[in-house]
Amino acid sequence: MTEPAGAATPTLSFGPFTVTPHERLVTRDGVTVPLGAKAFDALIALMSRPNEVVSKWDLIAQVWPGMNVDEANLRFHVAALRKALGDGKDGARYITTLSGRGYCFVAPISRGDIPALRRPAPAMELPPVKLPNRLQRMIGRDEVVAAISDKLLTSRFVTIIGAGGVGKTAVAIAIAHDLLETFSDAAHFVDLAALSDPDLVITSILLMLGLPAQSDDPLPALLAHLRDKRMLLILDNCEHVIGAAASLAVEIFHAAPHVHILATSREALRVEGEQVYRLAPLAVPPEDSRLTAAAAQSYPALQLFLERASAGGARIVLDDANAAIVAQICRKLDGMALAIELAAGRVEAYGLAQTAALLDDRLNLLWHGQRTAPPRQKTLQATLDWSYGLLSDVERLVLRRLAVFAGHFTVDAALEVVPDEHVGRGRLFDAVDSLVAKSMVAPRPIGAMMRYRLLDTTRAYLLELEPYDAALAARHALYYQGWLERAGTTWAIVPNADERAVHFSALHNVRAALEWCFGAGGDASIGVALAAAAAPIFLAMSLLIECRRWSERALVAIDRASRDSGEEMHLQAALGLTLMFTRGGSEAARSALSRSLAIARARDDEINQLQLLGRMHIFHERMGEFDAALNYAQQSVSVAKSLGDAASIALAHSLLGVSLHLAGEHRDALKVVELAWNGPGTERVSTVYGFDHRNRAGITLARELWLQGSPADALTLARQTVAEAAQMDHPITLCIALIWAVSIDLWSGDLEGAEENIDRFIAHAQSRSMGPYLAVGRGVKGELAIRRGDAAGGVETIKASLRELHEAGYELLTTTFNIALAQGLLKLGQIEQSAILVDDAIRLVEQSGDHIYMPELLRMKGNVQLHMPEPRIDDAEACLLQSLKLSRNKGAKGWELRSAIDLAQLLAERRRSRNARLLLESALEGFAEGSDTADIRSAADLLGRLARE
Repeated sequence: MTEPAGAATPTLSFGPFTVTPHERLVTRDGVTVPLGAKAFDALIALMSRPNEVVSKWDLIAQVWPGMNVDEANLRFHVAALRKALGDGKDGARYITTLSGRGYCFVAPISRGDIPALRRPAPAMELPPVKLPNRLQRMIGRDEVVAAISDKLLTSRFVTIIGAGGVGKTAVAIAIAHDLLETFSDAAHFVDLAALSDPDLVITSILLMLGLPAQSDDPLPALLAHLRDKRMLLILDNCEHVIGAAASLAVEIFHAAPHVHILATSREALRVEGEQVYRLAPLAVPPEDSRLTAAAAQSYPALQLFLERASAGGARIVLDDANAAIVAQICRKLDGMALAIELAAGRVEAYGLAQTAALLDDRLNLLWHGQRTAPPRQKTLQATLDWSYGLLSDVERLVLRRLAVFAGHFTVDAALEVVPDEHVGRGRLFDAVDSLVAKSMVAPRPIGAMMRYRLLDTTRAYLLELEPYDAALAARHALYYQGWLERAGTTWAIVPNADERAVHFSALHNVRAALEWCFGAGGDASIGVALAAAAAPIFLAMSLLIECRRWSERALVAIDRASRDSGEEMHLQAALGLTLMFTRGGSEAARSALSRSLAIARARDDEINQLQLLGRMHIFHERMGEFDAALNYAQQSVSVAKSLGDAASIALAHSLLGVSLHLAGEHRDALKVVELAWNGPGTERVSTVYGFDHRNRAGITLARELWLQGSPADALTLARQTVAEAAQMDHPITLCIALIWAVSIDLWSGDLEGAEENIDRFIAHAQSRSMGPYLAVGRGVKGELAIRRGDAAGGVETIKASLRELHEAGYELLTTTFNIALAQGLLKLGQIEQSAILVDDAIRLVEQSGDHIYMPELLRMKGNVQLHMPEPRIDDAEACLLQSLKLSRNKGAKGWELRSAIDLAQLLAERRRSRNARLLLESALEGFAEGSDTADIRSAADLLGRLARE
């Protein structure tokens, strides 16, 4: 797909250079000249006023509008610009400096246009993720930001390394904000600090990008999504998961050529393509007794100290006497931004001299003998140790207890977890306020609620100092168990991933609690209840692999007293569903679902019985056991009537309608699925069962509309259900909608529409490793190949797909693929193989119960008989008549028309043209006005030929 050519693009030229402002592009003799964003802005500003002196202040105002930027930053970018242009080499002269006045562009400029080319239409981009706010004024880092920005634009992959607390994250955020325009606002910030499990790195990034993941190997999902994207990806705090982050970064670097990666870490990732920038501490004043206040204020470390002290309420009038004290503090802290901020925050309470004294008391011994090359980890450790010592006893106790939280937490969570007989709720509020004010706890608004977190370094320091005790860990786990029980069903009806992501940070705490529960010294009984409560949220977020993992661990740990409990019921249900979607129709999945349903029945728990009947229903459908699925659907109707609420009845109608549809009972199916789609209790979608039953009813209704003579309405409804599923951002529901929408496209003869939908289906299945769905997608590709004339390739593709599906126990689409395979074999002249396949398929349908396809199988059998070396014309006519009669009896106008076309052709060949015309005219009656399918067009053409005979 391409965009049409637009208007010509204006260009500016000087010397061997061509500048295209609209594209922010500079080329030299057709080769792109790498320029940083600010250097390019400076060039345009100067070229807009040729042969005119542009003052440094005017230039700063144009390049950094609304910002207070040091002149040194401008000099840096002008120097970089001159270097890139080769200014001054071989007599070339483009930019001159007028000392004390500014800069002037002196080269002759010519203007011209280049015709706009037809360009590939841009790929759909994920909506941009908001970056964290940049510091209102970042001290001493302007040149660093400019240098890293230029390196990032030219090399695509930069890691900022340095000690914890040196300011890596702040610099990365500033760079991202500066480059937002360059990347059309597509910049994504991923904080890895809360992760302790490297296996969750890719999953977290997928979720931050709005792509739920539930694969044992989610890397292909991420690479598939990023391959054609242009964006800036910031991976912050990689040091906790360095191996996983390094492997991921290099994979993205090679697979996604338009993605630029900016990482922060305490050490280099050490992978191919990485450019390392070591972020040095802020410059500090030298040990010089003659240091004046004026000289001291030129050092960034001292500037930061004074600014943060003032922001904390301190009133410092810097003079030559106290400048030495401030310089001493900054030197003692090695110019580390975090340490300086912590120290400055204490000045209001302790005063400048006492702060310096406390600093000496606590840190001198730790730093003794390490002046020449202090280990950065030890520097931050010392700073945190000192800062911790300044807290009150209550503050220290509260801070240690807050370390139980992994990632963000709310005040409500802290109030439930932290207090005991030593710390009351009132004192907790005061302590948290104080800890936030002292920068020991970081606040962050998420949605409408303020959340808090300890910096990762602070939490690690506290856990090393004193690991939290079992009682605290148990309270933490119990709190999140209760939170999950309250939020579980709510998450399932949240309409999209963006809104669910508001609560995503709480999952870090759930994982941490589960790890403790099932670890050494943990409480497995709490873990069992916690895992059971977590299952609905993992399912709502499509985290199938994680759901399976914790369900399996909990079931292993469950004790005899908890057997047959509600917890075991939920865990078995979750395990069965996740096994079904990730591994196919395994006996382990059947066993888990059956066990869960047995517990629900024994407990007389009708609500969960209904849920589990739904899971058993879809399990048996996928296994190709359609009569068994119908039986579960009928049971669900009985349970729903007993419950009596509209939502339960709608769910049961969905199950029954789908089964009636697959059983070929079309008139009854239409009535039931219409109720499940539009009837009472269908207002809200829900993924609490792992997929949305209302959406599943909608796509089934679309198929029934097509079969019963309303193909246009069928296509409209199919598109609606796919759109609704996509809006939900729930991959299982979307895949179900897409695969049934593909069947309507194929029935209608819209091969392009079918290919578009199946490509989308395959992309979702591949990006989320949806088990057998990839084989399903390949099978449809095989059918498309056969219809387009590549019978040999299509046959081999379908055969391979069927082998994979049989191995996975996925038999839902076996009959449709067998019909397509028989058609392919017929085109290849393999008549006997086609006949055997059709007979086997008919027997399979009679055994399993998917009678929806029996008219098509009978029609295929008739066609095969006509293609025999000695055509069995009478037998073929009998099969076609049988197919026609069955279609009419069941109300399947779509199948009836196909049988009528084939039978009319046979009658015409047997000189019974009048019977053929009457047959076709009868078959076309009852189709909705305006209906247009390949079959209807074929019937009309045949009628026209018969009329001319």
